[in-house]
Amino acid sequence: MKKQMTSRQQRDGAFIDDAKKWASIDWKTAQREVRRLQIRIAKAVQEGHHGRARALQWVLTHSFHAKALAVKRVTSNKGRKTPGVDGVLWQGARAKWQALGGLRRHGYNPQPLRRIYLEKKNGKKRPLGIPTLFDRAMQALYKLALAPVAETTADRNSYGFREGRCCADAVAAAFNALAKSNSATWVMEADIAGCYDNISKGWMLSHIPMDKEILRKWLEAGYCEDGHWYPTHKGTPQGGIISPLLANMTLDGLESAIDQAVPRRQRVNFVRYADDFIVTGKSKRLLVEVVRPAVEKFLKERGLELSSEKTAITRIHDGFTFLGQTFCKHGSVLHIVPARKGVLALLEKIGELLRRSLSAPIEAVVAKLNSVLRGWALYHRHVVASRTFSRVDTYV
Repeated sequence: MKKQMTSRQQRDGAFIDDAKKWASIDWKTAQREVRRLQIRIAKAVQEGHHGRARALQWVLTHSFHAKALAVKRVTSNKGRKTPGVDGVLWQGARAKWQALGGLRRHGYNPQPLRRIYLEKKNGKKRPLGIPTLFDRAMQALYKLALAPVAETTADRNSYGFREGRCCADAVAAAFNALAKSNSATWVMEADIAGCYDNISKGWMLSHIPMDKEILRKWLEAGYCEDGHWYPTHKGTPQGGIISPLLANMTLDGLESAIDQAVPRRQRVNFVRYADDFIVTGKSKRLLVEVVRPAVEKFLKERGLELSSEKTAITRIHDGFTFLGQTFCKHGSVLHIVPARKGVLALLEKIGELLRRSLSAPIEAVVAKLNSVLRGWALYHRHVVASRTFSRVDTYV
């Protein structure tokens, strides 16, 4: 009996110690040490010392501070309550500390993704793969080592999923490319068909500068749906922490490919946000005969192709939509306003919210409405939106 009590006390004491250890982590020091290593990795890549960059990446992925930040990220974001196929959630300081100690390359085998579907605006469904929390933490850890390489080698006019850049920066870049009186008058609105799902696995394993064995295991983990396991032969699943970075690195170099294909002084500008991008041109013929073939050749090498439904070549005076904003030139003045389709979707969302909240307290309804309206208004505040704001305000 005494032995049982002693072992229980030791176990409880260990649990308390683990919780205290997690609480005692100095997060400012952790961020400073990881940032220092990331700067050294970026500098090595800039100087062409790729062997040194790989060695520093190894140091970072095996460091205590990087592992702590990886666990903190996956337990403090919105997905922390969404489990993978194992149903495990890390709740409490003790679970987080134990997870930190388990982040090791040796013997690591990722579990399959949990497949769910999100409904798109066009009625189709987008597959989403949910990794386990442990696999998310491993992805966050290796992303810390890969991100400085990606930032160093990224296209100048790439804005999606990059530190210190956002949609507003991409919209501003498009404005700068189209607003002048002598700017290009034709625009190719491009969209890649199933970008995440179709990237060539072989291309990623050959060109992504990270631990190849870890990357291969992630790409071959497969997914579970309705209790059955299915293999993955290509692509990087949407839902993984590192997937946007892998997709970005796959598309980096597209701007250079276009520049090399196009003669000088053709008013060609390139702006990309994730897998959506536009290319401006002096004439429709230039975009059709020179730019589009160059883009298609670049994408084909990576297992990708342009979406025939969503890719179009438009005259700027006829208007086009990019990142939820409509660009249209009236005379020599470029106007950017919230896209009509997005405004209608917002009004429909508000109406549905109000219909579902008929019996709810007015304070709760107002709080929900404010959350929706504030997010939408903050996104569109950089463009000519006063008339649209008034319309939405009148509707509400």
